[in-house]
Amino acid sequence: MRRQTATLRLISLWSIGLHPTWIFDLDNTLHNADFGIFPHINRSMTDYIMRQLGLDESAAQALRHRYYQRYGATMHGMQRHHAIDPDLFLKETHRVAELIPLLQWDRHVGTLLARLPGRKILLSNGPQTYVEQITRKMGIDRLFDALYGVERVGYRPKPHSLPFVTVCARERLIPARCIMVEDSLDNLRTAKSLGMRTVWITRQPRRPVYVDLRIGSLRDLPRATWQ
Repeated sequence: MRRQTATLRLISLWSIGLHPTWIFDLDNTLHNADFGIFPHINRSMTDYIMRQLGLDESAAQALRHRYYQRYGATMHGMQRHHAIDPDLFLKETHRVAELIPLLQWDRHVGTLLARLPGRKILLSNGPQTYVEQITRKMGIDRLFDALYGVERVGYRPKPHSLPFVTVCARERLIPARCIMVEDSLDNLRTAKSLGMRTVWITRQPRRPVYVDLRIGSLRDLPRATWQ
């Protein structure tokens, strides 16, 4: 019953003739980053912190994790507390040529995205080059009206509100007509606070009040949303 109610809230966006704008996260939303990409990026970040700050591996890992938990992205913590060059950090930690072979995704994702009515925008905490090349490899880059890496939103990662506000301003979006699809609860909480509908991709059984719809994968988006 809860799922049916949430579905009705989603489809009500265009039942009165207003197609929504879908805002998608990338990692662990459109592809399985935990399989190989995230471990590789985490290793690269740890190595970078060790070199830049002279820390041993254990201390560097702890710092990386702490900044990620506090700011939503290790890069922002390194910027704020150690004045690192964000572009250099992103280049050193997201070597796309090494990440592409680790990419794992559902080959039906393009078909699923194409069926959804309305505009589609991708908003990621990853660098722009990473976003563009990963989506191109997946064959879905042209399905999006806009691709936003962290550079395009002032280097401020989700869950900060600035990325959401920036995208809405640049794309002339009304938050109440947007649906945010994410694997991160913190990011969805921000989206909901701005008035967006929210879809959480997870295998967890609970559904926080700021999540309108909980699904296991993109394949579970109710068919009513594109019929």
